[in-house]
Amino acid sequence: MSQFFTIHPENPQLRLIRQAANIIKKGGVVVYPTDSAYAIGCQLENKIALDRIRQLRKLDEKHNFTLVCRDLSELSTYAIVDNSAFRLIKSNTPGPYTFILKASPEVPRRLLHPKRKTIGLRVPDSKIVQDLLSELNQPLMSVSLVLPDHDYPFVDAQEIHERLCSQVDLIIDGGPCSMTPTTIVDLVEGTPQILRVGKGDPKVFE
Repeated sequence: MSQFFTIHPENPQLRLIRQAANIIKKGGVVVYPTDSAYAIGCQLENKIALDRIRQLRKLDEKHNFTLVCRDLSELSTYAIVDNSAFRLIKSNTPGPYTFILKASPEVPRRLLHPKRKTIGLRVPDSKIVQDLLSELNQPLMSVSLVLPDHDYPFVDAQEIHERLCSQVDLIIDGGPCSMTPTTIVDLVEGTPQILRVGKGDPKVFE
């Protein structure tokens, strides 16, 4: 049975943030709110937790996972970014965008797209996520919470708990989220390519 934390979206309770970080550090899988939809994540190096997410989401090896980062200081550690791409990312973060970038050697191979060697990076505009990442002191490995029999992400934490309470270790209720996922922007070749139009305005990359 998963734990269920109700955390204030603007003033997250430090005690609960620390408990959530400890659950993740011990190998837990967590459902958490973002500035777009609810997402599901785990510790970066934890293969068992990653496999649990793959099984829950029914994901194949070609699916791009996302590293959710607290700020751009972590960007150069996990991605290879030229100056023009960095300026674009800096101008649009934090926010509801996922950027596809060429991964650095620091990223575990199991997280990469098998052919392109790319990784998604994201800096959400969410106080809960920012505080959680600060406590973890590393990115979360994450994907949107869209189940195989659903077309859209979950928006309500209570509904998530009813559906997934036996399959995850923690559900963070930060209030209702959007049903719209992030806008995905491919910056691998330098010129922005919109792979999915979501909550983030794609016009800023035209």
